[in-house]
Amino acid sequence: MTVNPLSAATWRSAWYLLAYQFVGWVLFSVALTAAVGAGMLTVTIAGIPLLIAASAVIRGCANVERARVRTILPGRVVGGYRASGRPGLVANATGRWKDPATWRDVAYLVGMFAPLMIFGGVVLVVWVVCLAGVLLPAYYWAPVQHYAHGVTAHGIQLGYFPNGPHGPGGWGVYIDTLPKALVAMVIFAVLFTLTSYALVATARLHARVARSLLRTPEDPLAPARDVLSRPGPLFSHNER
Repeated sequence: MTVNPLSAATWRSAWYLLAYQFVGWVLFSVALTAAVGAGMLTVTIAGIPLLIAASAVIRGCANVERARVRTILPGRVVGGYRASGRPGLVANATGRWKDPATWRDVAYLVGMFAPLMIFGGVVLVVWVVCLAGVLLPAYYWAPVQHYAHGVTAHGIQLGYFPNGPHGPGGWGVYIDTLPKALVAMVIFAVLFTLTSYALVATARLHARVARSLLRTPEDPLAPARDVLSRPGPLFSHNER
């Protein structure tokens, strides 16, 4: 996989993961509330319309993620929901909540929320830190650090300096000159390139997980069914 750190794919992946940190929370909360509410409503006939509404809300949340997947992976993600074969509210509600597609939506929106958010968030934070390191020459002089005994200093500390950049007990690198900032920029540029690979790979992995759960499962026997449905050589000979 070839990734240009400044390519559209990199920034698209960053936006995809960043947006999930906010959108994911909303979709998780709404879907969890709808699923729990639906479970509580199964004990009463009066809750049948609300069961239907809850499933519609979950499908709407899943459709948001299906639309987002298309920004990372090509192709439309189809949910493959089953149509109710019988009329009436009870049949409609039963059909929706017995539909495996509904539970695949819940599995992604609720079950996969925490691991996807944490994993994507960690990779995104590391990528942003490396990006900030690449830009160090532009702003290293601006921050003012305040230390004990009234000591102040301009610069960026990469480490621990309890008594200022030249005081005892410190460790790390204190960037307070342009040459130091340029050296740090080169190092962070290499790290930024590496983390860009990780960023794009993480976004694609996230999108693949979403696509695998939010689309109609592929039939492993589909090729065999297709072969069996075609006319064989003997049939074709008889036709002639």
